[in-house]
Amino acid sequence: MTSNSKIVLGLATAAAAGAVIGLLFAPEKGTEIRDKVRETANGFASDLLDALQRGRQQYTDIKDNVEDKAKELKSKADEKITEVKDRVSEEAENAKNKAQRYA
Repeated sequence: MTSNSKIVLGLATAAAAGAVIGLLFAPEKGTEIRDKVRETANGFASDLLDALQRGRQQYTDIKDNVEDKAKELKSKADEKITEVKDRVSEEAENAKNKAQRYA
């Protein structure tokens, strides 16, 4: 979890706790307070689910990006390996031909 996510989650938790405490000390009927607590809790749960979904999407995006970069790097590495092998084979063949000419 990134530090921004932790901050947002902390603020949401503090806001929900503050709202619940405020409702508990409000001069209203018990049923009204329970309804408000329920609404606040539902809102908090909804916000939390939204934050989790955004976090999952960010994770998926980052994972996909890393996988793409890894495939790209592997492809480039394979190309370089093939180039080096070809160059080594060519140089070995040249050296062999020179050795045969001077032998």
